[in-house]
Amino acid sequence: MSRSGEWSGDSRTAREIRQQPASWVQVARVVRQARPEIGELALADARFRILLTGAGTSAFIGEVVARDLARHLGRPVEAIATTEIVADPAAVVVDDRPIVLVSFARSGNSPESVAAADLLARLAPELRHLVITCDPEGELARRWSGAGNAVVVALPDEVNDRGFAMTSSFTGMALAALLAFGLDVDVDALARAGSTVLDGAAEHASAISGAKPARLVFLGSGPLHGLAREAALKCLELTRGEVVGIADSALGFRHGPKSVLDERTIAVVFLSTDPHARRYDGDIARELVRSLGEERVVVVGGNDADEFAGARIWPVPSPPGLPVAGYALLAVIAAQTTALACSLALGITPDNPFPGGEVNRVVQGVVIHEFDPAEVS
Repeated sequence: MSRSGEWSGDSRTAREIRQQPASWVQVARVVRQARPEIGELALADARFRILLTGAGTSAFIGEVVARDLARHLGRPVEAIATTEIVADPAAVVVDDRPIVLVSFARSGNSPESVAAADLLARLAPELRHLVITCDPEGELARRWSGAGNAVVVALPDEVNDRGFAMTSSFTGMALAALLAFGLDVDVDALARAGSTVLDGAAEHASAISGAKPARLVFLGSGPLHGLAREAALKCLELTRGEVVGIADSALGFRHGPKSVLDERTIAVVFLSTDPHARRYDGDIARELVRSLGEERVVVVGGNDADEFAGARIWPVPSPPGLPVAGYALLAVIAAQTTALACSLALGITPDNPFPGGEVNRVVQGVVIHEFDPAEVS
């Protein structure tokens, strides 16, 4: 067991965070078997738009992986949340290009997941489905299993998180997407690096929670902006909103959102492994140290993060050749363990932070309204 077990407890959430490196190896085996089908469905015809979708954490998976997939494939890859598709489907289908809809879903039972697919089937000239899910019994998987225009990739049961918040399901589905579209990820090296991050998590996460922040600001560029959004959501979910999580890009933060900074704010900057984006990450990190002070800025990065003297450094090593989206799977462990540490420090039960049902593991209360194309102006 990682030394993080000494402080994270034995909740399902803690176990699901700790299991991630081992689960990635299992995910890779599943995707490897499905690769021929995926290639024929999604990559054989370059006319198809590739659209990544999901809700909440599942939507952020698309934001994390889209850019590296686009660079690898040499064609546009879009990330549009199911919540946006359902609310405004006509804005998604504006030409006659066919679509490969890549749906990320822990359970596959969110109302928007099925509704988004149904709406696009009505509007797009041709629609194919790649469903990456953690639950083979969920509605999305059952709907598209065996269909001639679909491939369903059901990940190992271990990554079907039973805790409230998505942790290993997030990294498992993100890794599956990278591998499904042919990115070269050394999964064994990734798993070793993940274990290293977990081994050092206790010191860093406990230092943040011990400072009793009222706000945690997460900043990242490119694929790491999607990571920042996921980090802020984990903070909100596991602390029941008692620690407010805010996310932005390194450059975007100055354009108004910086107003959130106060004496009870801690800022976390995810350093990109892309040299160009990293310069902007470094600029905002140094600026934040000047405005907040050394103890209230955490820089998450590789071994060379020490160049940001003055900030707290959370070392997260990156194996050689790992794409930025792959690095996000390592860096998110810092966010997950921080949110868990803050939750426990507040006396909250992380597996069930909302015992009154105000927020649910699978979203409730969504009414899917009939879409009438004639109403579109």
